[in-house]
Amino acid sequence: MDNEPIETEEANMGRRGVQRAADPTAAAVAAGAVEGAPLRTLGRTGAQVEPVSLGGEGILRTTGRHREAVPVILEALRLGVRYCDTAPAYQQSQDYYGEAFRAAGPGAREQVFLASKTHARDRDGALRLLDDSLRRLGTDHLDLWQLHDLREIDELDAIFGKGGAIEAVEQARADGRVRHVGITGHHDPQILVEAMRRYPVDTVLCAINPADPARLPFLTTVVEEARRRGVGIIGMKIMAAGRLLQDRAASPGELIRYAASHADTVIIGCSSIAEVRENLGARTLPFPMPSAERGALEARVAPRAGRYDTFKA
Repeated sequence: MDNEPIETEEANMGRRGVQRAADPTAAAVAAGAVEGAPLRTLGRTGAQVEPVSLGGEGILRTTGRHREAVPVILEALRLGVRYCDTAPAYQQSQDYYGEAFRAAGPGAREQVFLASKTHARDRDGALRLLDDSLRRLGTDHLDLWQLHDLREIDELDAIFGKGGAIEAVEQARADGRVRHVGITGHHDPQILVEAMRRYPVDTVLCAINPADPARLPFLTTVVEEARRRGVGIIGMKIMAAGRLLQDRAASPGELIRYAASHADTVIIGCSSIAEVRENLGARTLPFPMPSAERGALEARVAPRAGRYDTFKA
């Protein structure tokens, strides 16, 4: 697939091991199903989302592992997840979602705000990917269709030029296959800022973790610009592909609270039902994280920030 993203967009949390036991918020998040979790409005989409949502990676970014992947989605649906993320580039992630919606029964698909993506930069290629996504997901529309993994100005020129993917967005919105449009990226924050200037997107999916201030920050560029424009903010890379946990630099609860203090919701890829319960259980942690606590966490990870931002330019 052309322009297929290489970097994963959510933390791979399958190697947490002992870090879970060391997490001071473990008792709070272990319960799983929660009631009365705080809701946030996802920018101009108007959708009501929770601080923590289900990513499309982890066990979902695999091929031929339906027996492990589908139960992860079903558990998230059982726990009332409101926002679900996937993409054509994530191997069979969309197929797993489609199977899970069918298994969950009538109304399961309508229970969630469903987001997928296109990595094609041209109109025809994007429309082909969209129709394939709808078929694999078993739905007639996406709540959010995102221009995936924007990295270079040349890509923006192609997308917003004649015959570009933005023409596919306009057509799909007009005929009801897509309700809202977003952009995603973790490479260069200025590319996302420029994309917001060129088109009134509804959401932006960007990297947010406590190593961010050290280099090419998204928080003081993309997030600030999105807030100014009323664009919904979705956080990814919140655990730096698990490296922050492997190094014991921070606990899962701290990283979720940090990212969700800046974003409307954060997406996390899960490798098991236990991780779904833990991550969605974090919906009831105290938000936002106080600024002093956020600053202390940034200072704690700063000496090794380069290890936690390898996805940046």
